[in-house]
Amino acid sequence: MDVLLIRLLFILIVAVICSLIRPFNLPSHLDAAVGLVIGAAIIVFEWRLRAMSLKRLIGAAIGSVLGIIGAYLFALVIRNSLPPSPVQSFLQIMVMLVMAYVGLAVGSNKGDLLNLAALGGIFGGEKSGKKSYKILDTSVIIDGRIADIAETGFLDGLIVIPQFVLRELQLVADSADSLKRNRGRRGLDILQRLQKTASVQIQIVEDDFPSVREVDMKLIELAKLYEGKILTNDFNLNKVAQLQGVAVLNINELANSLKPIVLPGEIMRVFILKEGKEYNQGVAYLDDGTMVVVDNARKMIGKTIDISVTSVLQTTAGKMIFGKWDERATGRHDSKITVPPVSTPPTTTSTPTTTSGPASDPAKKAISAVGDRAAD
Repeated sequence: MDVLLIRLLFILIVAVICSLIRPFNLPSHLDAAVGLVIGAAIIVFEWRLRAMSLKRLIGAAIGSVLGIIGAYLFALVIRNSLPPSPVQSFLQIMVMLVMAYVGLAVGSNKGDLLNLAALGGIFGGEKSGKKSYKILDTSVIIDGRIADIAETGFLDGLIVIPQFVLRELQLVADSADSLKRNRGRRGLDILQRLQKTASVQIQIVEDDFPSVREVDMKLIELAKLYEGKILTNDFNLNKVAQLQGVAVLNINELANSLKPIVLPGEIMRVFILKEGKEYNQGVAYLDDGTMVVVDNARKMIGKTIDISVTSVLQTTAGKMIFGKWDERATGRHDSKITVPPVSTPPTTTSTPTTTSGPASDPAKKAISAVGDRAAD
């Protein structure tokens, strides 16, 4: 609240000074209005500076100084090339403004690459280390699992979203194909979820590489520039980036590493869904999508059976489980199940049988009584 009052007081002071001095040779009320606009612009500039990091401020200052020095050299060339005239003054002023603006923009954008911890002294607070940049690919944004990982808190560092990835995502969202359009809109929704996640910091960068046409190669060049890692689920991009020495975080590899471990010899209960590629094979799927190839299970399609795991194949594309169904073992298991006998009540026409045992047995006495009545 105090800062807000100070800002309002500053704007009023600038307006009063402009109304008294009248630097623009306008009526006093118009000069006061111009002073209000100037004061408000200064406050907005100060507010934006407060949101910038120390590295970006130093980078912007260095870039501005270099831009002004370059503008001065250009102004000397213009002054010696053109005779004194309004055109010469206009060109000098324009060169000064353009060079200062370009130096400010480029310096602030590259300021994050500065290592202030090496200077020591008042910059000792920057010893937290270099930021871990993670650059998002278009495919991993559309996939959506990156938002779930970020919300769990397992994803740290700075999430970088290149401007050319946003353009590609927008083109997909504006596609005439309904399937592509839905995928693109899903990607935009995922970016909104990421921006609302408190545990991650999102930064959109304007760096582009006009000489490179493919988006995957632009991601690799950007990762080299920022010394960051690419977050993707694209198998081909993963291989190409590794060949060029760029670290890659593959979402599919993370998902495969979190799947339950299955050891050879374990018994699994699966539902045979379809026929396999090889002879007499059946194919099943676990709840997480893992494919299970079962030998001798072709005739059990559409049924749930118990199989014995023989081997597990782990690849970058996923995990495959190989098992075998033993029909004989299943038959032996079924033969061990005994069915209790069903007792039938005695009839009056049956011939009594001689029983042995103690005469005090109630059941045997009842049978003997029925037989005696039938004989009479």
